Amino acid sequence: MKVIFLQDVKGVAKKDEIKEAKDGYAQNFLFKKKLAVEATPANLAALEAKRQAAKEREAKKIADAKALAETLNKTGITIKGKGGDTGKLYGAITAADIAKALHDAGVEVDKKDIALKDHIKEPGQHSVKVKIYMEINAEVKVNVVAE
Repeated sequence: MKVIFLQDVKGVAKKDEIKEAKDGYAQNFLFKKKLAVEATPANLAALEAKRQAAKEREAKKIADAKALAETLNKTGITIKGKGGDTGKLYGAITAADIAKALHDAGVEVDKKDIALKDHIKEPGQHSVKVKIYMEINAEVKVNVVAE
């Protein structure tokens, strides 16, 4: 009998897979434990609708991420840091500082998504990579000014 798995079953199938299972195994174990349902036309239609909704959600996430990347690529921010006469900053500009400056500019980015190889310790123009979603990244121009 064909069944649709509702959960991952180790060594058998993953969630939302359609597989052939022996009648006794399906009725006595999979159905009773609510691990699977019979692959009736109604259940297959519901599964297809669920998959379609997931595809649409994914497409919307990608579109939103591309729009955010476009916004970030156009965004330039200025961060002031305390500096000395030597041209170096006393402190360092961190991902949290950049996230706060972006927030003040009206763009919401989590600090863990900002990819800094090392803290920014010198004034000037810096290009910072921001990971938005999967393979979608953006570059933000950060101008660091010593006070």
